[in-house]
Amino acid sequence: MEAGRQLRIGIVGGTFNPVHIGHLILAQTALESFDLAKVLLVPCARPPHKNTAALIPAEHRVAMLAAALEDSLTLELCDVEVRRGGTSYSVDTLRQLRRAYPNAELCFVIGADTLPELHGWRDVYRLLELCRVVTFRRPGVTPRNLTPEALRLRPPWPERLLRDLVPGRMIDVSSSDIRHRVAEGMSIRYMVPRAVEMYIAVHGLYTGGG
Repeated sequence: MEAGRQLRIGIVGGTFNPVHIGHLILAQTALESFDLAKVLLVPCARPPHKNTAALIPAEHRVAMLAAALEDSLTLELCDVEVRRGGTSYSVDTLRQLRRAYPNAELCFVIGADTLPELHGWRDVYRLLELCRVVTFRRPGVTPRNLTPEALRLRPPWPERLLRDLVPGRMIDVSSSDIRHRVAEGMSIRYMVPRAVEMYIAVHGLYTGGG
């Protein structure tokens, strides 16, 4: 980073149930697109907006993420939500990270499908003050519902958020598909890092008995 430039840190949150190559490519793309010093991948303790029936214990999700990031110098595990426990609200995490990095610009990374839902998040205006929200969409596709009016936020936030809407890389892989494939005895090679594949096998995760 050039002298005098503000440190810029990316934040990618999720259940990481399990972490897969799509998560890692998103984080790497954010790193390059926004000239970030590093990206923190933050596994939640308990998500506020998702069904938790298929959610395995946080200790396994954290361990898989640590294994996936072991050799990375710029993608980093951040377990603040797991250590805090309870329902994981992004605004609480950003408050913690703001205290940890008081002089940095925090870039909160989301997908385009999440952007129209932001208005319903806890303390959304405080969240928006604590960070810069950067949004990735599928290449060549801008969802029709991504208009300032559709975001249902007061000015200047809709216009500001839409300025940081950029194309990402389309990776057709999901954690739910990986869980299904494991349960059916199918291969997940190349969908997750090798270390994550081995961890799932060793611990018998997602098989119905693990």
